[in-house]
Amino acid sequence: MPKKIHIIGSVGSGKTTLAQRLSVELNIPYYELDNVVWRRSSNGDIRRTPEERDQLLDSIVRTDEWIIEGVHHTWVSQGFEQAELILFLDTGYSKRKYRMTKRFVFQKLGLELANYRPTITMFKKMFVWNQYFERESKPQILHILKEYHHKTIFLKDNTEIKQYLY
Repeated sequence: MPKKIHIIGSVGSGKTTLAQRLSVELNIPYYELDNVVWRRSSNGDIRRTPEERDQLLDSIVRTDEWIIEGVHHTWVSQGFEQAELILFLDTGYSKRKYRMTKRFVFQKLGLELANYRPTITMFKKMFVWNQYFERESKPQILHILKEYHHKTIFLKDNTEIKQYLY
């Protein structure tokens, strides 16, 4: 079983759900890259400097076991390099839109926790980010992952992982 796993995909692709599930099943800590970028505070999130962010990521990937997940791809090369397994979640666009909507409703009802304040503005941004991912980020990520093809698995849904790990 891999002990260092990097999960990447768009908003609503299932990254966090998969990371949480694998963390429990494999007894490996998981880290959300958004929490590497942002220092969470009761007064609002504070963006870390690139140096702080990179140091925090470095401290994570230097450990013996980890699962990191996020959409970030331009500053996480050490995660790709150190990972024993990279999972690219290429969940369909309509499914991601459904999941983002469901997440927003559940967060507003207090049925799901959020690292951010679930506002209409944030909800709209997620759709913009989702479109940006398809148009800009996904081609860049696919190009980056060519170098790591020997340890990358492409999944259309986070439930497909069972056939690879179990």
